[in-house]
Amino acid sequence: KFLPVRALACHDAVVRRQLTDHGTLDPASCSPMQQRATWTSRLRVCSHKRPKRTLRGSWTARARQNPLSEPLHLPVPASCVPRRSAPSNKLAAASAGSKDITMSVSELANKRHEELADVSNKHQTPQGPIQVPFRLLMGPGPTNAHPRILTAQALPLLGHMHPPFIKIMDEIKEGLRYMFQTESPYTLMISGTGHAGMEAAVANLLEPGEKIIVGVNGIWGERVSDLAERYRGDVIQLKTAPGGTFSIDELKAAVAEHKPAILFLVQGESSTGTHQALGGGLGEACHAAGTLLVVDTVASLGGVPLFADKWGIDCIYSGSQKCLSGPPGAAPFYMSQRAVDKLKSRKTKPATYNLDLNLIADYWGWFKPQRSYHHTGVVSTFYAMREALAIVGDEGLSAMWDRHLAAHEQLWQGLTELGLEPYVTNLTDRLVTVNTIKVPEGVDWAAVSADAMSEYSVEIAGGLGPSAGKVWRIGIMGAMNARPNAVQQVIQAFRYALAKQGWKGAAKAANGKTEL
Repeated sequence: KFLPVRALACHDAVVRRQLTDHGTLDPASCSPMQQRATWTSRLRVCSHKRPKRTLRGSWTARARQNPLSEPLHLPVPASCVPRRSAPSNKLAAASAGSKDITMSVSELANKRHEELADVSNKHQTPQGPIQVPFRLLMGPGPTNAHPRILTAQALPLLGHMHPPFIKIMDEIKEGLRYMFQTESPYTLMISGTGHAGMEAAVANLLEPGEKIIVGVNGIWGERVSDLAERYRGDVIQLKTAPGGTFSIDELKAAVAEHKPAILFLVQGESSTGTHQALGGGLGEACHAAGTLLVVDTVASLGGVPLFADKWGIDCIYSGSQKCLSGPPGAAPFYMSQRAVDKLKSRKTKPATYNLDLNLIADYWGWFKPQRSYHHTGVVSTFYAMREALAIVGDEGLSAMWDRHLAAHEQLWQGLTELGLEPYVTNLTDRLVTVNTIKVPEGVDWAAVSADAMSEYSVEIAGGLGPSAGKVWRIGIMGAMNARPNAVQQVIQAFRYALAKQGWKGAAKAANGKTEL
């Protein structure tokens, strides 16, 4: 079965056995929680005992090309390993309430002139360890995270201004330069989801009264239009029917006519499953008009080609939980020198403190080596994204793009055999990473999704925005999901669920479900 999460449990067992054998962990004297803390603080993300392998070539060969190839490892001094020991006399006295050591909570409250009340236990939840079922997440995101990424999140926390954590941030910046294919030093992770990246782009590059052309062919263009209006921009919507995209000539003409401060486009529109072309001299046309080209790549970064420098893109944001196989909560972000010049020459402050890139940039070291505190970085999430970028580097972008395209073609071969049709009619407009499938007349789309989940633990999502109720959406994204076995599981789930409704195209379906 497709159960990559088991790798974590196996690795935990190996680490526990190794620590016990070396005398670091004494199961007889440690509580389960202390044992768990010891394992997670001492584990390496990949086993030292076996040579590491990647999709293409040996680990050692790839390591020379990718500075992030080594798994993230935070050593812990032996003195920090938790062990159960008898409390000291001083601690015992303190825990007994000795007044010469400490005062009670009520005494301190009295000194503050605060009135205490009886504690209510009415809402004393949650209780016990968390229980999470396994799902094969083949919707538009999040996707299944790579085990190495999940394990990295269990490493000990560092202070968000500590030098070892700053080093991890620097590695992330370098890995993003590879992802975006840029020589620009202005890359970072926004602490937040793709929406935070979206708002950071608009809030920092658009001043009140400036024009912004927004390409609208799905929900994300509508969202950016809303955002730009909230930041008092002059929004000009360029619309096309859902399932369609904009020609380069059409975009160039709009820029020449309106000369906006920003042209905004979505490379991968996940609500309709379309791929917007960005080459053909569009960037040069924008620069000639004094326009910044801003691109949403939340559903496409890592799954399809992207060349920030070659295509003249000025600002890009993305998400962590799709093709990068990470957890939600970080937004890869890039700016060109032209975009940074616009940021530094604003007539007004950005109308946001939390997403002010003048301040966030100093936390990430864009303009000076010494870091300045702006907010507490999402430490464990940045561990995960450092690992995600390392995994991308191990595979290589070209191989990653090839793998996503092969999985996309495999999916459509299987769906076509079932008699299903694409929502996006033009082949070149179809997004590789988020595929939209027309719901046939007479088929209950929600029942198909429910059967796929209940019988196969596979997520098949419905439409969003203009495609709601009209399509299913299948995500072919990331290190775990853009794989033949995952795609085959989706096809089989469709076959079973459609046959259950008597769909004629599913006549080839096997009786019952097939386990892979």
